[in-house]
Parts: sequence; structure tokens; C-alpha cells
Amino acid sequence: MSQQPTIDNRQPKLKVCGLTKLDQIEELISLKTDFLGFIFYKKSPRYVLNSLTLDQIRSINHQGKVGVFVNESLEQIIEISEKAGLNFIQLHGDELDDFILELREKLHPEIKIIKVFRIGTELENLKFKIQNLKSEVDYFLFDTDSKAFGGTGKSFDWQVLNELEITKPYFLSGGISEENIENIKLLKQKPFALDINSKFEIEPGNKNIDKIKEIKKLLD
Repeated sequence: MSQQPTIDNRQPKLKVCGLTKLDQIEELISLKTDFLGFIFYKKSPRYVLNSLTLDQIRSINHQGKVGVFVNESLEQIIEISEKAGLNFIQLHGDELDDFILELREKLHPEIKIIKVFRIGTELENLKFKIQNLKSEVDYFLFDTDSKAFGGTGKSFDWQVLNELEITKPYFLSGGISEENIENIKLLKQKPFALDINSKFEIEPGNKNIDKIKEIKKLLD
């Protein structure tokens, strides 16, 4: 059985999303990066299958491989998760409870599910969605709302999270940088992991490893 990252009260873990280059992935593994994010959304400039095959992703020796999907079919998610050897499925679209319940039934039981909530201006709507989530997900992820489903490089007002009853360990995403990472200490419930992407790139899919090393130092 593969070992999953455990929940603790120490510094948040780190997820680097939008990976497309094997040499950078190997370097991130050597840095002991906790989660590696691969985007399986064709409209994304970081769509991984433009750069890597499912076999190549499968061959990456890491227990935190996350597949990011946006309103994808059940069959495609399951097929990709098996062929790419994913450990986590991140649902970044408008997936409803019934869909997630069926996915949970058909996915390999060791694969964890991360459900994304995109935060805009409608706080009451967000509270309702979280409180009425009936499907069994393992983690939440909070990201800045955008029509492009993420990758904006913009952060939302993290203080909003202090007004929510968050019943799962969560990933914090959306414009995280060395400049604002200190604001995490203002959160009553600390994130399980930070999810970084566009602020740590030279161009979409090409990561700035030196910048990632710097933020990793702040978390270690």
C-alpha cells in the first residue's frame, strides 16, 4: 500500500502544479516536494499531455502525483488515473455530488479525491456548498475564482477562510508568493498544503526551480 502524506500541525506541505518537464520534476523530487500536479485540461497552457505521455507520468517514482481535471468525463478520469499511476484526483470544475460519489465508487480505493472550491464574492453560496457536500472527498482546495479555472496568479482574501467551517484538511492555492506567505499565520485553521503554480514560472509549464527552493526554505 502506498504511503499517503499525513496530517499534522507543522508547516504546510508543498504542491507544485502545472508540471510539464521531466528534468524539473526530478529536481522537485530531490527537493522532497510533497505533491506533483499534472493538469489534464486541454484548454490549459500547462496541459501535460502536450509534453509528456501517460507512461512517462506513470514512471515518475513519487507517491504524491495529482491529476487535475476540469469537468472531465468519469471514464476519462478513471482511465487516466490508472494509466498515469495517479495518487490523487483534483476536481477543479463544477463537478456535483452524484458525479463525485460515482467517481469514488469506481476509482481505485487508494486514490484520494481533492475537491476545489473557487472563491469569488459569494461567501454565502460557498458556505452552502461546503456544508451540503455529501460526497466523500479527502481534501478541499481553495483557489481564486476565474473563468479559466485557475492559474491566474492572483490571490483571494484569505481571511474569508476564517468565516468557513472547514471540515477537511485543505490545500491553499491562488497567487501564493514569498511576499504573502506570512499571512497564513492569520488563518485560524492552517492549510494542510500550499499549491503553487504560475508565480513560480519562467513561462507556462516551465518552472523557476530557484524560486521554488526559496519558498521551500520558508516551509522547512
